[in-house]
Amino acid sequence: MSLTLEDLEKIQQQYPDYRMELVKGNIIVMSPSGYESDEVAATMVSQLYNWVKPRKLGRITASSAGFRLPNSDLRASDASFVLAERLRRSPKSFAQLAPDLTVEVKSPSDNLEDIRTKIQEFLSLGTKVGILLNPDEQIVEVYNLGKEVIVLNNGDVLTVPELLPGWEVPVADLWPVEFD
Repeated sequence: MSLTLEDLEKIQQQYPDYRMELVKGNIIVMSPSGYESDEVAATMVSQLYNWVKPRKLGRITASSAGFRLPNSDLRASDASFVLAERLRRSPKSFAQLAPDLTVEVKSPSDNLEDIRTKIQEFLSLGTKVGILLNPDEQIVEVYNLGKEVIVLNNGDVLTVPELLPGWEVPVADLWPVEFD
């Protein structure tokens, strides 16, 4: 049985404390992320927001913002960016488009291949750049449709020139600080 967005909305009314996605007619309940992965996601959101907001380049959202994608799936990224010209006003409900940039952070319960597949699905539906942040290995994978994956390590600098000209973040700055 294939479920619809309307089915998802009804279920979410019954279970408002659960984050859910609709993927190929199936509802996926999202487990809470680990503390470290959420801290990494918060760092990425703040890095993006602090660059985008003063330049009025577009909109930045965190993991609770849903995107109704062209294939009728409803997905959420850990962080996302949509160019201003594509989303002049924030919708009250879900954005009906694929974000220009999607960011996924590996949490302890995540499977890397599942995350990579999710990023590839976003790219196939119109997302321009996908980023996978892996705190376990402290590496960043940057995806562009039809191009080789770029792998960045500590010591490298993350950039997204096609969407955020001039934005630079040292990869080492994305990971949680350790207080000794």
